[in-house]
Amino acid sequence: MAPQPGEPFEAEGVLNPASGRGPDGRLYLLPRLVAKGNVSRVGLAEVVLRGGVPVGVARRGVALAPDEGWERGAGHAGVEDPRVTWVPSLGVHVMTYVAYGPLGPRLALAVSDNLRSWRRLGPVLFAYQPGLDTDLNLFPNKDGVLFPEPVPGPEGRPSYALLHRPMWDLGWIRDGETVHLPAGVTDERPGIWISYLSADAVQADLRALVHASDHRCVAMSEYPFEELKIGAGPPPVRVDEGWLLIHHGVTGHVPDGWDPTRQRVEYSAGAMILDPADPSRVVARTPEPLLVPETADERAGVVPNVVFPTAIEEIDGAHYVFYGMADAKIGVARLDRTP
Repeated sequence: MAPQPGEPFEAEGVLNPASGRGPDGRLYLLPRLVAKGNVSRVGLAEVVLRGGVPVGVARRGVALAPDEGWERGAGHAGVEDPRVTWVPSLGVHVMTYVAYGPLGPRLALAVSDNLRSWRRLGPVLFAYQPGLDTDLNLFPNKDGVLFPEPVPGPEGRPSYALLHRPMWDLGWIRDGETVHLPAGVTDERPGIWISYLSADAVQADLRALVHASDHRCVAMSEYPFEELKIGAGPPPVRVDEGWLLIHHGVTGHVPDGWDPTRQRVEYSAGAMILDPADPSRVVARTPEPLLVPETADERAGVVPNVVFPTAIEEIDGAHYVFYGMADAKIGVARLDRTP
């Protein structure tokens, strides 16, 4: 998927899509559409298949726009980088997205039963946790993904679980502030965290999906392709070994300031397996990336040298990963299992 000429909502790119199956069984993408001034919306596009292979899209309009005040900041607005999880036990699609409001990026949730109309549940609220010596609500947060079914939570209680990525440097929000690390954390690079949501509470009232607690770190940068930071990609997929999580790793150089077009970085995709009995524990991970920027569309764009996976779908027995290409277009890659 590439920006459509003359379409103002796509003037600065289409990228980083979520995905899901509609009530009609058809496969849809929910791409981030970027208008002039870096104003983002979430679109809806039906995937065109040829011989069981994704080859294009048919646009179906806008699914979510920055209509709420907490999704709009001074000089910036957006609902960005959605991920969508179909949760059978709840009978809804759950969208995690970045609401870019007055204090920068915050995670928010919305639900839908048809992928076209969405009901906002609001920003994620992280409960105070004694021992962390901080309030996670203070920090910008991105890359939120929800598991598709309850998992063992604290003390084995059935829980829905959210992976996310807090960013500890508050200097870009308030002049004079610096990095504020939680107790026990010594590495200031953004990593993957998990928080839990009571299954009983969520099944009684979907609004409980935004009340997260029992926060802990899952994974930090470990290999060269993850030198600067890591973050979750598509929602986790259950496999024989546990939960398969495709993630992104970033290496390179980020100059002072937060203009992504000035970064000299490379985004690649790796994978890890999370323990099904304790999804906060990594069982295995790839020391080398599975997908790196190689094509012209991946190496040149708004932010060059980026592959950013955000959706994974099974089509005719094969798995396909949809990803952002250089913050400008959307690509797809087949993910094969090898012995």
